[in-house]
Parts: sequence; C-alpha cells; structure tokens
Amino acid sequence: MSDACIINGHIIDPANNIDEVGNLFITDGKITKVDTLSAVHQSETSDVYDATGQIVAPGLIDMHVHLREPGFAHKETIATGTAAAAAGGFTSVACMANTSPVIDTPEKIEQIYDIADKTAKTNVFPFGSITKALAGEELTDMRRMRAAGAVGFSDDGVTVMNAALMRDALTLSAELGFPIMVHCEEHHLNAGAVMNLGETSRKLGLIGSPNAAEDIIVARDIMLAEMTGGHLHVLHVSTAGAVELIRQGKKRGVHVTAEACPHHWILTDTEVEKQGTNAKMHPPLRTQTDIDAVIEGLCDGTIDAIATDHAPHAPSEKAQGMLDAPNGIIGLETCLPLVLTYLVQPGHLTLREAIAKMTAVPADILGIDHGTLSVGAAGDVTVIDVDSVHPVDVTKSRSKSQNTPFAGWELKGWQTITLREGKKI
Repeated sequence: MSDACIINGHIIDPANNIDEVGNLFITDGKITKVDTLSAVHQSETSDVYDATGQIVAPGLIDMHVHLREPGFAHKETIATGTAAAAAGGFTSVACMANTSPVIDTPEKIEQIYDIADKTAKTNVFPFGSITKALAGEELTDMRRMRAAGAVGFSDDGVTVMNAALMRDALTLSAELGFPIMVHCEEHHLNAGAVMNLGETSRKLGLIGSPNAAEDIIVARDIMLAEMTGGHLHVLHVSTAGAVELIRQGKKRGVHVTAEACPHHWILTDTEVEKQGTNAKMHPPLRTQTDIDAVIEGLCDGTIDAIATDHAPHAPSEKAQGMLDAPNGIIGLETCLPLVLTYLVQPGHLTLREAIAKMTAVPADILGIDHGTLSVGAAGDVTVIDVDSVHPVDVTKSRSKSQNTPFAGWELKGWQTITLREGKKI
C-alpha cells in the first residue's frame, strides 16, 4: 500500500528527463513509481492528491537562506524559516553560517542538525564559515566540519579579503570536494555604502557601492579557483561585469558556479526611493543593464541556480532608516511565483529550465541526494498551479519577519502542495 499518490499531474523532473502527465507513488517516504496515466485505487493508497492541470516537480531546493538560529530568534528560527520554506514549495534549504555564535566548529554544525531534527519542516543543510568568527583571519577546521555534515563553506555577509586564505580554502575544496560559497564585495570600495552607486544614490545623497566592488572580487576568486582547482560558487550575482567574468571562467574550464536571486533580476536601485529599507540589499539592487545581464546569464547557463538569500529582520530593525537598517529581504514564500511571473511567463526560461535551477542543479552543487523524482529518492515533491494568480500578503507569512519589497504584488504561479518524504508539510 502506498503512503501517498499524486495523480493526473504534469510531472517535470529535469534530472530524469521526465516531462509528461502521470502519477507519482510514494511508499515509506521514498518514491516507488512514476508512470503515465493508469488507474489508481483509493483502497491501495493512504493519501491521494489530484494534481489535474498542475505541475508535479521535485521538492524545491534553496541553497542560500539565513535561518538566524542560534542567536537571532527575534528575526527567525529554524522552525519558522522552514515553515516559510514549505509554504513556498521548498523541501530543502541550506543555511548560512553568520549566526551568533558563528557556525565555525563541528559541534555547531551538529547543533544545527539537532535543532532541525526537532523543529524543522524541511530538510536543513548547514554551511560552515570559511574563517573563524567570520573575522577573515584564520581558516576554520574544514575537514572536521565537513565530516560533521557541512555541505559547503561561506562567510556570506562579508568577503574574505585575504587572497591567501581564499587560496587555501579553495585548495581544500579541490581536495575534499565541497563548494566555497563567496560573497563578493571589495570592502574598501563599498565602505559606508547603503545602495548602488548611481543616479539614485546621488539624488538621495547616499553613499553607493560601485559595480567594481563586486567585479574585482569575482575576478580574483575565479583566478584562485583556476589556480587551485577548487569549486567556487558565487553567491547572489548582481552585476553585468560579474556575469561576464563567470561566463569567461566557465569557458576556460574553471570550476565556478553561480546563483541569482529574484530581486536582482526584477528590481533596480530606483526602488530604494520608493520602498526605503525594504529595498536595501547586500549586494545592492543595481541598474536595468545589470538586470538584463543577470537574466541573460540565467538563460545561457552562466548562472546555474536560483536562490533567495532569505534574510529576515524584525520590523523595528528595518524601521531604523537607510543608514542604520540591516540589509536583506525575506524570499522563501515569493521566490517560486516571482520565477514563474518574471522568468517563465515572458519566455526567458522554460518551465523545465526554471525547475532545474531550483532542484537538480542546486542539489548537484551542494552534493545532496535531493532534487529528483527518481525511484528510491526521498518523496519530496512540490505541486504547482502555474495559473493561480493572487497578491503577496505578508501578513500571512510563516516567517517571523515581513521585510519584502514585493508586498501587494500580484503574481502568477503558486505552490499548492508540498510533501516531504510523502507527508504533507
């Protein structure tokens, strides 16, 4: 007897080249069969979900989230962050290390898994930090952290400015087979910046960060990856220059992958004038030229994956004004409809390409056994109604925070069912 069956859905599984209407069966938390339409007897299945007219995809994977726990429970916890993830169709998330204390020891990696075991709705995969306490001065014990379950290493939020340390981290990456996830901003060029350097920053009298701040570090780290053979993953790409540098690195055979977030292919820096701190990001929103380049990078494969950089902050923190408010926005519950509305609907990506960038591709980058509907794989499934249209209502967010520039936006294409190991979450 199957635990669950999703019937009559349009199954799209890029990892297995499946793109057809059929039924999906899950038993004991594992996928047992994917087939074309055949009779399904209710008596033989515990839970039957009718997905007629909807897309049945592998559970989505967000390879870049901030769950804030430990240390910042007023912003988010693993419980609330993964509830938001499940509501957005994500069954797996990879969480960044810039918590308090920083996730920089094997014991702290184990702590994240322990909390997730008890409270998380989704699978949670922690990153360890590249340097101790994110200080950029000494590498963490990556060997032991990797053995404890770290899926990769990142000092996200800050850049490792010491090139020799980054070289050593990438050397270990080449030896042990994990990605180094880099936040690329030359700190001396963006000191005091609260937005992109350009017409809007000058108009508002605010310090801006130039594109060069990102491009210089992307270029440096690609060269270091080329030298060491390590796996470099560029987080939240935002500039046209960075896209071209990654494109050329790939052409030379450098092991470099990259991701982009919805806000960097939808919003320009003019949004700061309209929305204030809900448009304050790190890296910042750029120009239409940069948006066009990021979309082109997503289309031609230069940018491999789609992520959210889900960064919750309490309302009181975002109310401090542009100079003092923290950077970032929430994104787990809006990512899928933003992808469908602004990438798939205009024809930039096919639905299958978009799903791949949110399932099989991030799974491959992280080296996790998810993102597929293969027989024997975990029964993690997302059902999507691509025709559903409704506005973003932040008051119904499962996250503890509501800091988004997309509140009230009417979007098309929403998650309807999320299953983890065959159980509805």
